Amino acid sequence: MLAGHGQINIIGEVSSKSKIDIERLVKNVYGVNNEKINIKLVEQSIEIARGVDSGGAGDQGIMIGYACDENKELVPQEYYLARDLCKKIYSHHPADGKTQITIDNNKIVGIVASWQGVSTADLHEIVRKWYQKQNCANDMIICLNEAGDWNIGGLEADTGLTGRKIVVDSYGPRVPVGGGCFSGKDPSKVDRSGAYLARNIAVNYLRKHCAKEVIIKIAYAIGKKEPIMITGTIDNNEISFVGNIWNPKNIIQSFDLYSPIYKQTAEWGAFGNGFSWDK
Repeated sequence: MLAGHGQINIIGEVSSKSKIDIERLVKNVYGVNNEKINIKLVEQSIEIARGVDSGGAGDQGIMIGYACDENKELVPQEYYLARDLCKKIYSHHPADGKTQITIDNNKIVGIVASWQGVSTADLHEIVRKWYQKQNCANDMIICLNEAGDWNIGGLEADTGLTGRKIVVDSYGPRVPVGGGCFSGKDPSKVDRSGAYLARNIAVNYLRKHCAKEVIIKIAYAIGKKEPIMITGTIDNNEISFVGNIWNPKNIIQSFDLYSPIYKQTAEWGAFGNGFSWDK
């Protein structure tokens, strides 16, 4: 999807017997009426579909799973805090905005927030009440609406493209990313389902071994059912895996990935929000 400045473009390939009113769906999700909506959906390549229908992966790729003991959501602390602050501001002002937290020695050393439709003074008050409950450095830097107050946001002010924010959609900049985005893909694409599996393995190993940090790496080849590689570390110690049961169909069934959950994963992220692969 590519959207902005009065246009929304939906382009892609599908394999489906259902008839869906894409234009109505777009309007419901984005709350738009006057934008020009361009839709170009075609049948998925028969050659690609052949590999998926037989239970193979819908693409090649390397997926990263991560879990740590730094907070209840088992994600990097700076990521956890940035999302928590984002939710706090959004609860007062449901508009365009973003946050950034930097930490050092487990203390917050920097807070950055830019938010549409709220004065800098009001934003300061919301952020102040939030950080008073956090572990902050004495010389913490706070940057709020540093370019000035702003009221034009969303697709009116900027262009959106599916797949731009893969680090934000994962675990933040501390953790490696495999390179593929989640959004715009059904779970036959292992960029999405394989990453969910890797997260699930990481969470379970973290809890089983009372570890501080677990990283899992899984590699798939298009059309092949089982991963061609799965490796991991627990607190920097390598772990090995025996047997392969992690084919895409098993992943989809285990996590019920054909259920309508993807609005929620897009809103606040796929990890640390209580989805089945987080357990």
